[in-house]
Amino acid sequence: MASSNGGIVGVDNPAVLNPELTTTFNSSGTFDPATPTFDALVIAGGGGGGVENVSVGVGGGGGAGGFREVTGISSPGSPTPVTVGAGGAGAPHTGGVGSSGGNSVVGSVTSTGGGGGGGNPGGSGGGYGGSGGGTALQNQWLPTYNDAGIPINGNTPPTSPPQGNPGGNRLSGNPTNASGGGGGAGSAGQVGGVATSPSAPGESGIGNGGNGAPSTYSGSDVTYAGGGGGAAQFAPQPQGGPGGGGNGGLYTPAGTNAGAGATNKGAGGGGGTNQPGTGLSGAGGSGVVIIKEPSYITASGVWDMNALYDNVKAGTWTNA
Repeated sequence: MASSNGGIVGVDNPAVLNPELTTTFNSSGTFDPATPTFDALVIAGGGGGGVENVSVGVGGGGGAGGFREVTGISSPGSPTPVTVGAGGAGAPHTGGVGSSGGNSVVGSVTSTGGGGGGGNPGGSGGGYGGSGGGTALQNQWLPTYNDAGIPINGNTPPTSPPQGNPGGNRLSGNPTNASGGGGGAGSAGQVGGVATSPSAPGESGIGNGGNGAPSTYSGSDVTYAGGGGGAAQFAPQPQGGPGGGGNGGLYTPAGTNAGAGATNKGAGGGGGTNQPGTGLSGAGGSGVVIIKEPSYITASGVWDMNALYDNVKAGTWTNA
């Protein structure tokens, strides 16, 4: 039926409302946008746990990968690469700082990989990153790492809201050797646990990993990007932060291996020990990118000019 639409005679077309689209990238790929803007959850890879090479060496937990929820990202108008950051490797039992996680990127948004857990050689402080790695037992310093007793920077480089939190410090003078936990990511995350005093004879202090942050982008409420627990000399075993953080390793009894950070959650790996063959450090978990496109209208034929204007202004019109 003919209609008047801004002086143009056209055809009345029923609106076709396309539902909200959610696309999950568990590994790197290509995103082909259908709408002018989109929202994204971008989580980087978590850092690996560190190991000290001193007597009864215990390493710091890895920091979680950066956690960012960003709305209203402008579509590039063409297929665009999506990078999902890999988790960082844990240090060997002979000692070292854990590797940082890889960055995750979509469009103009980058989340930074989590910092590796502190160890030696390489500096006792945890690495900087989306969230900082936990500080290890010894008090040594290199320019790229923070000294024990100083918070290990998270949210590096800074974003608003923060993409991560600092790692925790070892307890200075702790006679039973315990390292700090890695920081949990996101503005709702948590600073990594500072190694606490032993609660009983024969126990270590504990540096648990920091809590991660929740998101509903997957369609349900999921917690991501927990920090890794720092290693300890004696039980109880330090725990990784909620959101997939790996537990810290134990030097004794029997040398308990650290846990790896959860895959596709950007969680930090647990710190390990230098006991040969046991108490191994944990690798960080890979990140994830989840993209949400708003519901949008498409139709064929000639549209009323006012309807076209309103939909373009609202961002619900697609040129695809």
